[in-house]
Amino acid sequence: MQHPAEHSPLGKSSQYIAEYSPELLFPISRTTKWAELSLDGANLPYRGVDYWNCYELSWLLPSGKPVVAIGEFAIPADSPNIIESKSFKLYLNSLNQTAFASWDEVQATLARDLSAVAGKPVAVRLRALAEVAAEGVATLPGQCIDELDVSVSQYAHPQPELLRCDASRVVEESLHSHLLKSNCPVTGQPDWGSLVVEYRGAALDHASLLAYLVSFRQHADFHEQCVERIFLDLQRLLQPQTLTVYARYVRRGGLDINPYRSTEATTADNTRLARQ
Repeated sequence: MQHPAEHSPLGKSSQYIAEYSPELLFPISRTTKWAELSLDGANLPYRGVDYWNCYELSWLLPSGKPVVAIGEFAIPADSPNIIESKSFKLYLNSLNQTAFASWDEVQATLARDLSAVAGKPVAVRLRALAEVAAEGVATLPGQCIDELDVSVSQYAHPQPELLRCDASRVVEESLHSHLLKSNCPVTGQPDWGSLVVEYRGAALDHASLLAYLVSFRQHADFHEQCVERIFLDLQRLLQPQTLTVYARYVRRGGLDINPYRSTEATTADNTRLARQ
């Protein structure tokens, strides 16, 4: 079955348009993957957001002088569509030779266009480089499990059967790993990420979690669906009181994508990591 992204600009030669062109944005329905994961879009078992950060954002002042900024976009996890990443980049580049009267006008334009394609309101924040630089680089919460000794031989598909827990013990903990890798389902390019798991529930075997995450290494799927799959597999195993799964992916084409899925209403810290 052809992936919906096959109809997008992804993996194809593209002409870069340097003047404002919102029609470049390409939506991909979440419905197909929700159905694959047995999810009902009207009754999702999580709340969340996809944070996109853009490091290649520029436009012109009315005088013709260029401005550069960093853009932060928060797309609701229950929006009908994700925005295909190459079309997102092409759209952002279409601002390069377009004059705007103010930062507020740029921000309002981005919010309007992205919300129309996602199908739900997208929050947009434009940030000065000095502001982002002052924040520095973040570290992930909790215990890093990357030094645990595990044996893995299968990488083509996620293997939830590797996950183990001790149902006799209930714990509350934060774990993270930098060894998450998957592949773009259309181009086959690698997607590198770091992952946080925070939960209260049956005690998860840390080594089994690491082996499970490594089994994604050759799996072909978008960032958002990888995180949702991990969330669902952990939820089935742990039957947790609370669960959060949050991935920080390395940027490509000036964009990084950071899906956050949680049983809680809180939002994530969007400060970048060392690889971002």
